[in-house]
Amino acid sequence: MTISNPPSAPTRRHCLALAAGAAATLVLPTAHAQAYPSRPIRIVVPYPPGGATDNIARIVGDKLGARLGQPAIIDNKGGAGGIVGTDAVAKAAPDGHTLLVALTTSMLTNQFLYENLPYNPQRDLALISQIAVAPVTLAVHPSVPASTMPELLKYIAANKGKLSYGSWGNGSYAHMAGAHMSQATGADMAHAAYKGEAAMIQDLIGGQIQMAFASALNSKPHADAGKLKLIGVTGARRMAILPDTPTILEQGLQDEVYQIVGFIGMAAPAKTPREIVQRLSSEVQSMFEAPDIVQRVASMGFTVSAGTPEAFAASYKRDMPVWGRMVKASGARLD
Repeated sequence: MTISNPPSAPTRRHCLALAAGAAATLVLPTAHAQAYPSRPIRIVVPYPPGGATDNIARIVGDKLGARLGQPAIIDNKGGAGGIVGTDAVAKAAPDGHTLLVALTTSMLTNQFLYENLPYNPQRDLALISQIAVAPVTLAVHPSVPASTMPELLKYIAANKGKLSYGSWGNGSYAHMAGAHMSQATGADMAHAAYKGEAAMIQDLIGGQIQMAFASALNSKPHADAGKLKLIGVTGARRMAILPDTPTILEQGLQDEVYQIVGFIGMAAPAKTPREIVQRLSSEVQSMFEAPDIVQRVASMGFTVSAGTPEAFAASYKRDMPVWGRMVKASGARLD
């Protein structure tokens, strides 16, 4: 009968090799995070070049590339009200190399406006950081005999069916806030939807429409030139670029429609590793603490609001039902 030799006891070298292998396995996720990014980062802006969101995205790209040691390339992927570019990010690999910088419309309100949206922002996007909030002005043609919000509402109510307001598109904040103003006063104002804000502003200056909610970036120069009058601004605080223009809230209107403001924010595909999301958020917060960047953002009519993913998620959750109610009240549908 053959007796097999018993297994030999593990050697010291063998034990050390096993321990080293186990340690390598344990540190692998951390090593992977430290290696990020391993190639250029693509920042998708779901709108054409030249707008405020694009300008802020380019600030992010310049600073982020320098901080992370890889180029950050801006990819303007416009179309369908921001859907095309946002959907591309939602379906990208969740490795932190494809990011989104977009407005409230793409990241929040589209889910209320479209029945068949190809992405679900709550399911398909990982919120990284809010970057800036975007209050807007309420501008009127100089022929409108009002300088305050109470005066304007009185004038609107007294001219039922005779006035019109503009917006930069169906389903935009300008559309929904104008519809609310018309409904609240029973004024039956006509809504004129434009393909972009520039065309809307030109018709407002020309008197084809009497009023519109508009960005400070586009309304302030014309107000300074006497071609428009600014009645107030949305949100809870006055805008740095318009310190003498009171908020609508200051003028006695408590409506949530006038208090809420849109945002520009950064997101990544869902399932992007938590450590990458946190690192990107930290970088965004740091870069937007610089006084020169804060001033550049303010000059566009925005207020820096960079913060943690948790803070972004909390404000998103708080504001989402308000936007939903605004869309429903306006009757806007874009399918």
